[in-house]
Amino acid sequence: MTELEKAEKLRDKANVTFAEAKEALDNSGGDILDALIYLEDKGKATTPAGGGFFSGTDFPGKAEQASSRTDNNRSQDSGSGEDFSDLMKRFGAFCLKLFNKSLSNYLNAAKGDRHLFSCPVLIVALLLLFFFWITIPLFIISLFCGVRYRFSGEDLGKESVNNVMDNASTVVNDVKKSIVESASKSDDKNKEQHD
Repeated sequence: MTELEKAEKLRDKANVTFAEAKEALDNSGGDILDALIYLEDKGKATTPAGGGFFSGTDFPGKAEQASSRTDNNRSQDSGSGEDFSDLMKRFGAFCLKLFNKSLSNYLNAAKGDRHLFSCPVLIVALLLLFFFWITIPLFIISLFCGVRYRFSGEDLGKESVNNVMDNASTVVNDVKKSIVESASKSDDKNKEQHD
């Protein structure tokens, strides 16, 4: 809608002059609703008997839209407290369940047939969280030293999880063997060059 059409519509609805309608549109950024309110505040337009320009049939659909927006905002505001509290309850229940599971599952370390230690998964998670740069290198070094890790417990003691841990140990052993083999080959070459 052009500015001229807006001014003409505003002039008809508010029963003001074209200049007053143009001034109201300029002061309201071109919005007809804001322009009507501006004119009403200035006393240049009278409020209809329904209580305002937009409570009646002046602009069909506008009153219903404004009313539905207000109702939606009210329902969101009143419902958001319940939704948030439900969300917090579910989050708290999840955290409690996770805490219990982290205490009932263990990380076990063994070297050969000798059992080294068992540690709750909670402790392992805290070590990883707060001492990541120390825990990971120690874990890798221990794998190179022949330590094997396995999980025990109702949740993590499953064969699929432990297969992953066994695969990590196997990969480290393969890397260790390839390093030892390449070192022995380079020693053999050095001996041949000296002879």
